[in-house]
Amino acid sequence: MRFLGIDFGTKRIGLAVSDERGVLAFPKEIVLNDEDTFKRIGVILKEENIHEIVIGESVDFSGKLNALSARIEVFILELQEKFGLPVYKQKEFLTTVEARKSKIGKKGLSPSQAHSKIKQIKSGRVDASAAALILQRYLDKYNS
Repeated sequence: MRFLGIDFGTKRIGLAVSDERGVLAFPKEIVLNDEDTFKRIGVILKEENIHEIVIGESVDFSGKLNALSARIEVFILELQEKFGLPVYKQKEFLTTVEARKSKIGKKGLSPSQAHSKIKQIKSGRVDASAAALILQRYLDKYNS
């Protein structure tokens, strides 16, 4: 069974997919959060033969739902309405920070390479990696 992982953001949405056995998560792509978002997600669901969706549940430092949570709930309702697939939530505390650290953490980069890496990360290329972290956490729980 294949899963789609989502790291929801107001500007960009990171997407990840699982392997066919639902054990490993891989970054897929980043889509803009605009009028074409659901169209692109629909294409991915079909191409990747996705059966279930996992979306990051945004919480604050105390573990409570934060301001983004209400927007995520609306997004979940739209996903369910448009695609009829089950949608599960996985706490996503600091997944973007974790994804950024793993992207920067390469040793031996020159200062210009490090600067370029940081620019890529700040431009949103880390969102798909954050989605993969969210999905992997869910899969680890699901498969244990």
